Amino acid sequence: VAGAKGADDGGTGGAEVAAAAIADAAAVAVVAPESDAPTDRFPYLPPFAAIPDADRLANLALEGKPTVAGVASVMYRFLHAQHDWNARMHGNKSIKPEEVLGAFGDLVSEILVPFDAVYQGGPIFPIRDDDSIFVSLASYRDYLLGETMRELFGRAKHPERLYVGAVVQNCFGNEYQCRTGVEVVGKDKQGRPQTKVSDAPPDKNGVEEFCEDDKYKHFCESGQVRALYVNETESVGPAMARYFASKLWGGESFFMQVDSHLQFVEEWDRLYVEEVKATKAYPKAVLSTYPPGFGGLGKGESRGSRLCSCEFSHSDVEEKIIRIGLGGSYRNDPPRPTQIPFIAAGFFFARGEFLVDVPFDPYLPWCFMGEEIALSMRAWTSGWDIYAPRKNYIAHQYRPGRMGLPKFWESVGRQFGRPGPTFSNRIQKKVIQRVKNLVGYLDMTKEFIESEGDGKVLSELENYGIGKSRTRDEYLKFANIDMVKQSCGQIGWCSRSELE
Repeated sequence: VAGAKGADDGGTGGAEVAAAAIADAAAVAVVAPESDAPTDRFPYLPPFAAIPDADRLANLALEGKPTVAGVASVMYRFLHAQHDWNARMHGNKSIKPEEVLGAFGDLVSEILVPFDAVYQGGPIFPIRDDDSIFVSLASYRDYLLGETMRELFGRAKHPERLYVGAVVQNCFGNEYQCRTGVEVVGKDKQGRPQTKVSDAPPDKNGVEEFCEDDKYKHFCESGQVRALYVNETESVGPAMARYFASKLWGGESFFMQVDSHLQFVEEWDRLYVEEVKATKAYPKAVLSTYPPGFGGLGKGESRGSRLCSCEFSHSDVEEKIIRIGLGGSYRNDPPRPTQIPFIAAGFFFARGEFLVDVPFDPYLPWCFMGEEIALSMRAWTSGWDIYAPRKNYIAHQYRPGRMGLPKFWESVGRQFGRPGPTFSNRIQKKVIQRVKNLVGYLDMTKEFIESEGDGKVLSELENYGIGKSRTRDEYLKFANIDMVKQSCGQIGWCSRSELE
């Protein structure tokens, strides 16, 4: 959906322009796939193209009769409502963080939770046993999305088995002037960085780049690319984008979540399937790591890194949330992958059943830190063992602030007339209470959160919280996390690669 109108933009209101753009966009004709994947389609181009018969398909999905297009229609139903609210609130400098969060939570409860409830305890689609892979790609104004998709398909051994769910969060330039991220343009007399934000052209659409490439467009035409478009003004952080991406899954055997700025080794798909099947806990096994940076794959692969450490953040913005970290790499060549206690949100690989046991939480908007410890604990307590792959088969572009790339919190600040990260951080401070309550922070009890007037942040936590196979206390002991001292101890078994 198109975003809210800039305060100095003039002309027709944002909601009306968005509605007209959606109504006028033409659907794209596609060819039926040869696989037994769900055969319904919805347009991957142009952005915001209308899904034919969207209301009927959405209602059928809410009745337990899903199609990929129907599920996407439910997601767009939410995004349309969010856009309409944003258009009314745009530039409202008096609105409070709790009001923004409350309105968002009300839409989640009204539209997304009823959908999730229909499929609670089972997959939305039957899970195929054909080694197909669904790749979740949440992209925020990313100039490398198209190249990442080319690498993903171009270096796969079985590209015919790949399905991408891309959530493209861009500035499309439909209703207001696009802006750059905060760019460092020099230093002042004291040697401090000087920054500026400038006008910019509309963002590159990586799906368009990929799907209009003669070498790759047949993957789009065969239904292997599912794209959900979100204007940057409706972008509320990576956790929510990954929720949307997970809803584009169509019954594929495996689910892989990655960032949208990656490089791949040859036959990466075969290698990850073989690696997860080599774990002792398969099929309830998750592969995860922090991939090396660009250039870190050496001659095609490198020794796998292990997530064996954590710390309670010292940043005022991050509210002492637990941040996970590396604890070295494999020191030898074990016969099979060995366990770690943490999942990285930027790369994990598991069977499709993971989405049944650990459904993505739609109540984590504006949350940048905290999603990884919550995901790790939820997965492990749901009976999933976590493993580090023995080799790295992807590389990640790590992005220091000096690159000046756009950040989602900049959009949040502009949306509510308060440029900069402060307003987004104030919202995140409230949302992060949900994570801290789930993880077991002693000062974040339900009673305390409710006494602060923030009880709504705990909505539906019983359905998006701790699993039932193992307990929270067992996980904290497993990961050597002391909630009383708020400290992370050494995890010897992890560093020594002892646990299969």
